[in-house]
Amino acid sequence: MSAIYKFPYDSPVRYLPLVYMLPHDLLIRCPILRKLPRSMGELNASPEWAEVIQSDTFLNEVMDAVASLAFPHFGFGGWKEHYTGWCPIWRLSYSLPLWAKGVERVRGWGVQSLFRLPPDFEIPFFDPDDVRSVMKQVVEQTIEEQGWGPMLETVREMSCDEDFEPWDTNVRKDFLRKWYHTRSKRVQTVSLEACMEDEDSGIHSLPDPAGDFTGQVEGEDFCQRFKATLSEKDMAILELRVEGYGYKEIADKLGYKNHSGVIKRMEAIKKRFIQYENETGR
Repeated sequence: MSAIYKFPYDSPVRYLPLVYMLPHDLLIRCPILRKLPRSMGELNASPEWAEVIQSDTFLNEVMDAVASLAFPHFGFGGWKEHYTGWCPIWRLSYSLPLWAKGVERVRGWGVQSLFRLPPDFEIPFFDPDDVRSVMKQVVEQTIEEQGWGPMLETVREMSCDEDFEPWDTNVRKDFLRKWYHTRSKRVQTVSLEACMEDEDSGIHSLPDPAGDFTGQVEGEDFCQRFKATLSEKDMAILELRVEGYGYKEIADKLGYKNHSGVIKRMEAIKKRFIQYENETGR
């Protein structure tokens, strides 16, 4: 006679198939998940484990582990741990319900399959290469189904420093290298660069037109002509930044949800400045 398992629909139990699919090299880094009984009979007979599975600690470990499997297949360099929670891709990698649904669709490995196993059946560890192959297929299908493609391209083109952990990682070094060293050597972006400086630097204004402009933006006329090419909102962001407002203050004034959006718009303004300078032959 088959065993009967009951649990609430929104219970973390629905993520057990993902837990049992975790490769051993990843599982051993999870203090709780690595101790999980690998047979349904033993798991069902333990009130202690029933309580653990309903805990936030259990769910957090599952989310972190599965996100680590999903993140590499978004097409961004490095690992999830190299990025911060500000990075949109880091957040998408935590889409646990989508990964559970995708794995069941691709491999047929879901809660029903798990519960149909004999109670004394010891669930073997999955082959790491097979797991990564499945997750690659799941992530790619989900990106297409959810229409995330254009957003991912935007994030790729407009990464900002706060997306990365402040470690000496290759992905962060690549970002900084592109940020500071792939611009034209003729680009003079003092006015705009000053707006993007650290807020503690005190550099938030256009240079004095009466000053020495050697190697800098040469005149207020050029700045005004460039600013005329911006959208109304980008113009507002730039002018507020020049006036000394911080990113969070600008976000509040212009109705952004957080200052990350303001930073990304400033990056777009900088790119537009470079393009404008090249177009005008400066």
